[in-house]
Amino acid sequence: MSHTLTYEAPWPVYALDWCKTTGPGTPRGRSYFRIALASFTEDYRNRISVIGLADERALTDDEATADDFVQLAQTMHGYPATKLQWQPASAAAYGWSSKSAQSELLATSGDCLRVWEYSTDNSVQKDNYVGSTRLLANGNKIAQKIALSGAKQSHPTSGAPLTSFSWNSLAPSMIVTASIDTTCTVWDINTSQAITQLIAHDREVYDVAWLPGSTDIFVSVGADGSLRAFDLRNLDHSTILYETPAPSASASTVSAPGTVVSGASSPSVHRPPASALLRIAFNPADSNYMATFHVESSSVQVLDMRSPGQPVVELKAHAAQINALGWSVAEAGMLATAGDDCQLLMWDLSPSALSARNIAQPSGGRLSSPRPDPKQRRVIQEPILSYASQGEINNIAWSAPIPQITVGNSGVSPGEWLALAMGRTIKVLKA
Repeated sequence: MSHTLTYEAPWPVYALDWCKTTGPGTPRGRSYFRIALASFTEDYRNRISVIGLADERALTDDEATADDFVQLAQTMHGYPATKLQWQPASAAAYGWSSKSAQSELLATSGDCLRVWEYSTDNSVQKDNYVGSTRLLANGNKIAQKIALSGAKQSHPTSGAPLTSFSWNSLAPSMIVTASIDTTCTVWDINTSQAITQLIAHDREVYDVAWLPGSTDIFVSVGADGSLRAFDLRNLDHSTILYETPAPSASASTVSAPGTVVSGASSPSVHRPPASALLRIAFNPADSNYMATFHVESSSVQVLDMRSPGQPVVELKAHAAQINALGWSVAEAGMLATAGDDCQLLMWDLSPSALSARNIAQPSGGRLSSPRPDPKQRRVIQEPILSYASQGEINNIAWSAPIPQITVGNSGVSPGEWLALAMGRTIKVLKA
């Protein structure tokens, strides 16, 4: 990690996301460094805020300013946000029915799905340093547009709490949410209407993700220890892609991998809480691959949709439970994981790396990645990079690819950055 930036928030941070667009106006270096944060306090006084780069010189000089970031806007959120996400890049060209062309959207989950509109006037002022500029918060604001809960609820915020959501990158009006009441709901946020709601799992649903490049297929994981795939074109069936082995279950009580079951949910063995699957994320460069991990687990399971039932790879290097994972967009197959051991680990899971480890074999077909070889050992214990933090890492967020930035006589090479949430501290690293 060649360069780091720091921001100290006024409250503990959990949810965060890096803005996918540069906003209105001509992009400047700092236009690429806007991050949304959500507080996590055990009361009804939580907040969400947007921070931005205070001075572009911080990108090349560690001592250019006392604070690398400044708060641009803030608003109340009530209960803690379980997830926060900026609009996908495709939303900028979407024909929204009621949205300013100069504003951007944010979404949060918690007691309900809330969609926010962030607007800015891009004001700047001179500071005390010759030839430098600092961003003003004046004119920037976050305003709630809509609040959506269970599709069958009469009041928009009277449903069961939401654990997560996924924003469709192809159809930016579509968001699918996951709830503790075992359901997933697909929303059209442009009309504020539910497209469909289904019972997805036998217990709480913890995370959900759209298949990259699809507006029909999404997957979910939950407390029942299963990973399931759903197709909006045929909701009479769902497919079990993976189930956590149940210690006390007989073979007859566990669904076979790849089983197509009637209805959204299927009967399965009652699983202990430790077997729950907490997060799911697709590799954006190759949607055959997904990464997930169990609650209170120190290992990551990487799965292939073409070979359901068992992990293609298990990543075992963390010394404590994992809290977050995320795939790079620019570096194909690069996965970041972070946890309570105060470590950020980077893993190379590109097709060439897997083949070199004899984990995968060429498919010989049109698929973009090699198929896994079930006879090969699947454990990787050595990440390609690591970063040791001073505290437990609760969450991470990748930036979009950022072009080369010139600051005075210096430059910042193109690439991606990573934001880490550690209590009140946000650490931003050049990947």
